Amino acid sequence: METKLPTVGADASEREGSPKGRNVTQEKLSTVEIVSDPGEGAQKCAQIFGSVSAKMGNGVWTVEIIPAEIQPPPRLPAGASGNRIRIGSIPVTNWGDTADVVVALNEQVLLARHRLNALKEDAVILLEKMWKDHKDEDIRQQWVDAMEELSGRNYRIIEVPMQEECLKIVDNPQRGKNMWVLGVLCYIYDRDLELAAGQIAHAFRKKAQEITDRNVELLNAGFQWAVDNLGFGYAVAPTGDDRPHVVMNGNEAVAMGAQASGMDFMAMYPITPATSVSHHLGETFLNYGGLLHQAEDEIAAAGVAIGASWAGKCAFTVTSGPGLALKTEFLGLAVMTETPLVVVDVQRGGPSTGLPTKVEQSDLLAAIWGQPGDAPHVVMSVATIEECFYSMITARKIAEAFRCVVIILTDANLATGVSPFPRPVLDPSWVAPPPDLSPIPEGLRPYDWDPDTGLSRRFIPGAPGGMHTLTGLAHDEGSKVAYTTDVVQRSMNMRSRKMAVFQSTLQPPQVNGPEEGDLLIVGWGSTRGAIEEAVERAQDEGLKVASLHLTFLSPLEPGLKEIFSRFKKVMTVEINYSDELGQPYITEENRRYGQLAIVLRAQTLWDVDCWTRVLGEPLKPGDIHAAIRQKMPEGGAL
Repeated sequence: METKLPTVGADASEREGSPKGRNVTQEKLSTVEIVSDPGEGAQKCAQIFGSVSAKMGNGVWTVEIIPAEIQPPPRLPAGASGNRIRIGSIPVTNWGDTADVVVALNEQVLLARHRLNALKEDAVILLEKMWKDHKDEDIRQQWVDAMEELSGRNYRIIEVPMQEECLKIVDNPQRGKNMWVLGVLCYIYDRDLELAAGQIAHAFRKKAQEITDRNVELLNAGFQWAVDNLGFGYAVAPTGDDRPHVVMNGNEAVAMGAQASGMDFMAMYPITPATSVSHHLGETFLNYGGLLHQAEDEIAAAGVAIGASWAGKCAFTVTSGPGLALKTEFLGLAVMTETPLVVVDVQRGGPSTGLPTKVEQSDLLAAIWGQPGDAPHVVMSVATIEECFYSMITARKIAEAFRCVVIILTDANLATGVSPFPRPVLDPSWVAPPPDLSPIPEGLRPYDWDPDTGLSRRFIPGAPGGMHTLTGLAHDEGSKVAYTTDVVQRSMNMRSRKMAVFQSTLQPPQVNGPEEGDLLIVGWGSTRGAIEEAVERAQDEGLKVASLHLTFLSPLEPGLKEIFSRFKKVMTVEINYSDELGQPYITEENRRYGQLAIVLRAQTLWDVDCWTRVLGEPLKPGDIHAAIRQKMPEGGAL
């Protein structure tokens, strides 16, 4: 027997009893999910909706919902593909807890989101109704079974004739529903149709004009259907920030930041989720005098970038976890030869090929300690899409000033997510100066380390008087192979000394909240928005909790031990693995900690606890808030 859920259909008989007019709810924050089988365009629909919302002045944060397989079979919960878009009248820093509105192109992908508790208890669901009366009996039964499973919640399910409506305009609705759905969402959220049409034109700018026109027609048709059939909507006011903004994802911001910094050479091998950095550069890099090189593999990409940098270029390479592993030996060469290099690691789930399309923060220990031998270098992370842009400028300056490797840790959450940020005002000081090809003073050697700082002049090939033999072997100040004990110790001292000098230029991190209390949450990377929202909820409940977020992870920012001493308990929140006490065989002695917790415990000798999850998705503020309450130290107010 079919379970009846509250539904609003599209036919006239069901509309007759509906209230006249439109019931609009004012919302500070609202979250939408669009899910479908892969290839049906849910992500493009969501990207345009997010971009339109950003251009209308809303805070926006988007997260892709991507299956692990490239093209899984249709109508399977495991194949759900799409996007979550959170918009607000305040800046939005994370994807939130649950979705208010969901558009699902079949009931199976809807089940996937339901089973993950991704939907609000009373979420509004717009569901393609063609499957309900499908000619295939098995599909009809799947519909009935899905409705039974969904009936345990208070969802408001609206059966929508997407296929039927799109067939009025296109022969293949699979390639049109996404823009029709966009029109429906524009009505629900009062989005500007002209802006949406402009975004469609941009998205299809490389296609024939008739394709753009047909998609705009679908947009308008979806909007009109909603006008005729939906009696509700949501109003999300703009943030009120009148500064000019740009809207992009993290990979695009990395590419633009590289150009803004004056970097003019990038070598990489395609790898999910980092590849699109090269796509963005491929469209513009040559216009700025840059050179983009696709190497035959990850190892070659590192080697080519190092060679270009040694020759005087501002070079960088981009990869993900498996590629970082393959670059390891070459990164050691860059450290030994003191060749500046920026490496962007867009982290994904592991180990091995792991979860290529899912987010994790599992490369921290590999980034810090993954090279054989002692190879000191800088590791930094980014927390927002805006920071993806500015980090490239900072990293380039550090790499060249200290003749070192700088690894930037971003992740899949930032790489594919879209968010607005104030339009950067280009500053000439960002751009790298031309390579110094002035004559080398007589007697100056390529590694004449300053005994206090470990720094030495960078010799660029072609500089008069600068000829020398480069080697990855242990060497003295003249770059000559030397294994004597004094040379080996001195060169190790100097390479490490540079990191101490760099650390001395850093400022202590800012505490978000009270300067002392019961619990301090420490995070890094893309978790900042979710952590700070969770901490704010806890503070509203009267809990004495604060947070701080680290940008520099090796060397660490100064003053941490003093900050930790002001709190009864310190705990990291991370998207990587840790053991939980109480599980079989897990003890205080053998427990594995989160990766930042390991680093902090080693560097500060402080008893840092951790709370981590490896769910293949970003952390939710509600889950962090629950962990805060659970982890409050004994005697802390609850």
